[in-house]
Parts: sequence; C-alpha cells; structure tokens
Amino acid sequence: MKDVQGSRDHRNIEIDKVGVKNVKYPIVVLDKANGFQHTIATISMYVSLPHDYKGTHMSRFVEILHSKQSMINMRNLPDILREMKRKLDAESAHLEVTFPYFIKKDAPVSKTPGYMEYTCGFVGHMGKDDTMKEFAVSVRVPITTLCPCSKEISEIGAHNQRGEVTVEVRFKKFFWIEDLISIIEGCSSCDVYSVLKRQDEKFVTEKAYQNPKFVEDVVRDVAEKLGKEPNVTWFTIEAENFESIHNHSAYAYLEGKNEGGST
Repeated sequence: MKDVQGSRDHRNIEIDKVGVKNVKYPIVVLDKANGFQHTIATISMYVSLPHDYKGTHMSRFVEILHSKQSMINMRNLPDILREMKRKLDAESAHLEVTFPYFIKKDAPVSKTPGYMEYTCGFVGHMGKDDTMKEFAVSVRVPITTLCPCSKEISEIGAHNQRGEVTVEVRFKKFFWIEDLISIIEGCSSCDVYSVLKRQDEKFVTEKAYQNPKFVEDVVRDVAEKLGKEPNVTWFTIEAENFESIHNHSAYAYLEGKNEGGST
C-alpha cells in the first residue's frame, strides 16, 4: 500500500514536534517498597519532522509504547527516546509521562493503614546527537498548612487549609520518587493522610498549629532542602493553598539551581 506519510512535502517547512498526545495506557513503574507498581499513565510522544516529509507514522509511537509498558522509569527513558528517533527516522524525540502513584501511609497515632495518591511525571527530550537535552521528574504532593498570621492575631485557634506542592527536578543519577515526596511533606505544617481516627485527627491538628507556614515558607523550606541535595542540579517549586477563609488560593513559585550542577 502507498505510504502517504513518507511521501515528499514541497513547502520546505520543518515541524518541531509531531506525534500522539494524551494517550492513556497501563504501565509499570518502579516502587521503592514493593519493587514495582502498576498504574495508568497519560503519555505524549513527539518527534521532529524534516522539511521534506509529509507526515510521521503515528502507529509506531503506540507500538514503541506497548513494547516498553512493562517498565517505564527514569532509568530507561533515554532508551525509549532513542528508539523513537530510530524507528521514526527523526533528529529529536520528546516524551511526557504523568501517572498517579500510590504510597502506603499509616495514620500517625493509630497506625491505621491507607494509600496516598501522588501525581508524578517524567519529561525527556533527546537531540540530534542522542544526548539528553532535557530530563526532569515532577511530583505533586498534597499538604496541610496553617496560617501564621491567623495564629498570631487570633485569641483562639487559627485557620488552616489543604494545599499542593509541585516540584520538578533535574538530576545527575537515579533517585526514588518516595524520597522527594518525603522532603516535600516534611516542609509542610503537617502531612495529609487518607485515613484518620480521632486520636490521629487530634495529632495532625495540634502538629499543624505548632508549625504554621505561609506558602512562601513552604517553597523556601523545600528549596533549602533541595539546595543541599548533591544529586539535584535544578528545580522548580510551586505551592498553592486552597484557602479556607478566602475565595481564592494563595500561591508561591521559585526556581533554583545548585552550584556546580549541570542542567
């Protein structure tokens, strides 16, 4: 049959990215506690298209994805990008993977077990010479914060709220997602849990009250921790509080780079 995508195009215009976007697919990722974990990812895969090609072969993206679904992680992401370039005869390749990731987390006092969901992701871009031009891991972590101003000015109590911290890092070598999540949770007023008994609720309420944080405090505390991590070369941190007494969110963002690190 005629290969229409492989025919010549005479407009002489290159395309930076062409491929498939928002593909839902079952994958397996590495799990620090259990070895591996099955999840459902949202995946976007692109390659560059030379000026003289009419189109790319979309089915090949999913074929590559299917062959790698048994394990997708930061260790083999370069291999997937390299295969995308080879099979699609492209100079560059780009891959974005986001997925829900679950960690078993016991309640702080009763030790009642439950699972916390975190949104995690990988982004990779490989250039002409098969070197990684971009390689980053991201996590979005739910947290609790308590307002320092409210605590200071109120005779009784202080308002608190649930928030989210999203961190993206570039790095030198493999690390566990769980360790990055732990750093972020440690910079909140208190962790968020999926199951709380009465004694647990008392604990988290009092812990947050004793540890008030603005969104500015959260991003600075996380930045301070990541700045001491020799494996991290670059990072972005954003914190959003879903305010309990305002009709808006509180927000803070910063970008940092470790000295001596390479992005």
